[in-house]
Amino acid sequence: MVRRVAVLSDVHGVLPVLEAVLAEPDVAAADLVVVTGDHAAGPQPVEVLDRLSSLGEQALLVRGNADRELVALAGGADVDVPDPVSRWAAAQLRPDQVELLAGLPHPVTLDVEGFGPTVFCHGTPRDDEEVVLVDTRLDRWAEVFAELPAEVATVVCGHTHMPFVRLVDRRLVVNPGSVGMPYGRAGGHWALLADGAVTLHRTPVDVDAAVARVVAESGYPDRQEWADYFLRSAASDAEALTVFAPRDGR
Repeated sequence: MVRRVAVLSDVHGVLPVLEAVLAEPDVAAADLVVVTGDHAAGPQPVEVLDRLSSLGEQALLVRGNADRELVALAGGADVDVPDPVSRWAAAQLRPDQVELLAGLPHPVTLDVEGFGPTVFCHGTPRDDEEVVLVDTRLDRWAEVFAELPAEVATVVCGHTHMPFVRLVDRRLVVNPGSVGMPYGRAGGHWALLADGAVTLHRTPVDVDAAVARVVAESGYPDRQEWADYFLRSAASDAEALTVFAPRDGR
């Protein structure tokens, strides 16, 4: 059983914000840091995977759809990806990093003190690309969770880059938001599961400095535009919800 779990998600190859979140006392002191997918599809893929790997047994990495896509791209597959940075990122990865991503599990169930059996996933437990949102209707949630064992009372997901906590017919659902590509508010978003309670956190960062560092350290040709858009959270949560809404079956 794990007592204190820090949950990060959707780092998307942004090292300075990841470093700021990992430096948070509650993250550094967590028994386990679970990162729920989409680790490296961004401007600093090699550096981010090396930093996450350096956590050793303190970290548990879950597969996201972008991780699966990077593996396919690195293997020469013709994959339709929404962000051109993914093709560039896949070409930067070392063979050991491709192997790491290829071996990531999805979903993962852990026994967390105060929460019981807890499923950690990317999109949903059954599909790393499926979309569920804070206002997704209950019958859709019931469909998404239909195959979960009854004893699973908590589900932690990522994918949509917007933090929320809600109950779904007695199940607690948590999305920590995004570290590297936040929608709504700039900064590194994460969650802490401890003592039976969930707290959502945002680590403030000097966005100008973070953008400048990405531009200085990345070789991605469009890194300035990419960093300005995503690190500054140019897309609001309202805009993101409008775009994602048709994908949750409403």
